[in-house]
Amino acid sequence: MYQNVGIDFLKNKLAMKQGRVAKRYQYYDMKMPDQWIMRDMPREFMAYKSVLGWCAKAVDSVANKLQLDGFLEDNFDLMKIYQMNNMDILCDSAILAALIGSCSFIYISADETGFPRMRVIDAYNATGMIDPVTYMLYEGYAVLDRDANGNVVTEAYFEKGRTTYYEKDRKPYSILNSAPYPLLVPIIFRPDATRAFGHSRISRACMDRTNAAMRTLKRSEIASEFYSYPQRYVLGMDGGAETDEETPPPQFDKWAAAMSAFFRVDKDEDGDKPVVGQFPQQSMAPFMDELRMQAGLFAGETGLTLDDLGFPSQNPSSAEAIEASHRELIETVEKAQRTFGTGFLNAGFLCACIRDGYPYLRQQIYLTKLKFKPPYKPNAAQLGAYGDAIIKIKQSFPDYSDEELRALIGI
Repeated sequence: MYQNVGIDFLKNKLAMKQGRVAKRYQYYDMKMPDQWIMRDMPREFMAYKSVLGWCAKAVDSVANKLQLDGFLEDNFDLMKIYQMNNMDILCDSAILAALIGSCSFIYISADETGFPRMRVIDAYNATGMIDPVTYMLYEGYAVLDRDANGNVVTEAYFEKGRTTYYEKDRKPYSILNSAPYPLLVPIIFRPDATRAFGHSRISRACMDRTNAAMRTLKRSEIASEFYSYPQRYVLGMDGGAETDEETPPPQFDKWAAAMSAFFRVDKDEDGDKPVVGQFPQQSMAPFMDELRMQAGLFAGETGLTLDDLGFPSQNPSSAEAIEASHRELIETVEKAQRTFGTGFLNAGFLCACIRDGYPYLRQQIYLTKLKFKPPYKPNAAQLGAYGDAIIKIKQSFPDYSDEELRALIGI
């Protein structure tokens, strides 16, 4: 029998995880701190900050392919609840926050008429103790509102049948409900037996490869200054010719030596003349090779291709080739559909309990399934092939329903 740990324990648990979530949001928003400085870096270049959006690309590549399409066997009319809560924005926000922070939460409450309302809370502001069977919470804690300085204004503690609110400068108060679980539902990306709250799409390897690529960008930016303005030298110049840069001697003008199409250097009284030369220009090719190598490592970690990361191939790929190259990414999307589907179904189940004022059993919605749109929309050629396949399947198996065919074909 589970025993509640209390709100103080959950506050400490959230505080321990907030740093990790905030770090991943920094990488997604491309606001990661730049603390790397070369030992011999010129002072003028220390303020230069390189920015790279690979982590955002890794998250968006999955989030954009996860589109909720409805429910199968919707016995509790969950679709209407989601539609009344702006399903497109709600689900997209929950999915994006879960991919960044490994999980997000849907906070459920009732409006003035008793109809359920749903709101997304990210992993930085909510946590709980999870039931490993249903993937609902035994109890939960969430920060609902913060002021302009980030200080907590309203927080809530969730229990079975009760939600207690703590508002600044006010006494706590509780609101009872008919739900058999706390009204805080986790939406989890890639949960497993050891990490019930899942894994972030922005892994440690993604952050490390991004850091390495940003270092390469910073080096290339510094090198490009010397590449665009070659360094020159003078051999055999009279030591007495060294004067202040603002008043160069008539026998040698530095600016003229750098910019003029024709520059004259006279011999001295002994008949000698200085030798003017130029150091070899630095090549930018090694930096591009290094950046391409880091892009390849990042692509292998996330299931993307080099084309996705800004290194287009010489020959444009067909739609079939692009889909085949994203096979690993499609498998990630399909796995996310299953885990996210469980979370959205749990949230809809609790909303049905609030709407009807009755504590339904979780087993009563086992027939209901979520539908997601296919990750890739078929082109005209694929539609023709699918049409032939559907006709043949219908002739061989006339009892197949439209939904079964849709699941089998994938469109």
